[in-house]
Amino acid sequence: MHEIKIGTLINAGNVKKVMPKLIEHGFETFSITFWETTGDCDLEKLANDVKNILKDTNCGISSVGIYGNPLMDSQMNISTRTSWEKLINAAHLFGTDIVAGFTGRITGKPLEDSIPKFKEVFTPLAALAKEKNIRLAFENCAMEGSWKSGDWNIAISPKAWEMMFEAVPFDNLGLQWEPCHQMIQLIDPIPQLRKWAKKIFAVHGKDATIAWDVIKENGIIGSEPFAWHRTPGFGDSNWTDIISILRMSGFKGSIEIEGWHDPVYKDDLEYVGQVHALNYLKNCRGGDWVPNLER
Repeated sequence: MHEIKIGTLINAGNVKKVMPKLIEHGFETFSITFWETTGDCDLEKLANDVKNILKDTNCGISSVGIYGNPLMDSQMNISTRTSWEKLINAAHLFGTDIVAGFTGRITGKPLEDSIPKFKEVFTPLAALAKEKNIRLAFENCAMEGSWKSGDWNIAISPKAWEMMFEAVPFDNLGLQWEPCHQMIQLIDPIPQLRKWAKKIFAVHGKDATIAWDVIKENGIIGSEPFAWHRTPGFGDSNWTDIISILRMSGFKGSIEIEGWHDPVYKDDLEYVGQVHALNYLKNCRGGDWVPNLER
C-alpha cells in the first residue's frame, strides 16, 4: 500500500515549527519548498534539523523544490538558477532523489520563445542531476500564463511537455503533476494521466471544482468565477481512479497535499481540510495494509 505515500508541502522556513505537529496527524512524507531562492539557507543544517525531527518515525522527504523563474537574468532569476544547482547537490542530504520547481519562462513572450533558453539552462542542470542520480520534476502550474504570454512556467500542457523533453532529452526530467492545473483549463486530467504517467515523478494533491452551470450561463470570460482550487476530498476528481492509474503505470512516490488554496477550508480551517484530505487520500489508496493470508 505504501508504495504511494501521502504527505504535504511545507515551506523551508516553517520546517522546525510545523513539521513535528503534522507528523502527529499521520502525514507520511513532506515536500520542502523554497520560493524563488534558497537565499542564505544552510541546506546541510536544514537537512540535519529534518533528520532529527523525522528520527524514530516512518516519515520521509519526498522532494525539495525551488519555485521561481530561472530563465530570465535579473539578480533574483540568477539566484533561482543557482538554487536549482544547490538543491541538486544537497538533495541526498534530505534522503530524496527529486528536485522540483517551475521551468521558468521568457516573460511576456509566446511559449515556444522560451524553449532555447530552457535548453541552455536545464541541459547542464539535467546532466548534473543525472550524475548524482537526481530526478528533476517540473510543476504543471500555468501561474496565470497562457501559450501566448506568461511570467513563470512553460510546463503547462502536453504540447509544451513534448517540446521541453525534446529540447532536453534526459530520462531524469519529468513532471510534478496535479489535476487541478489541468481542470481549470477545462482539460479532463484522466486521459492525460494515462498517457503521461511514466513521466510523472511526483504528484501534488490539489483538486478543483468546475461550476459547469456558471460556464453554461456566463461562459469563461465573464465576471463570474467558474473554477476553484480545492483540497482533495472537496473537488471533482476521483482520486481512486488517479491512484489506480498511477499504480498501473508503476509509480512509486508521494502525493503531496498542496494546501492554502481552498476557498472554504482556509484560515482556521486550513488543517481541518488538509487532515481530511490526508485521510481521504489514504482511503483512495486502499486503506490500511492487510497482508495476504493465502495465494
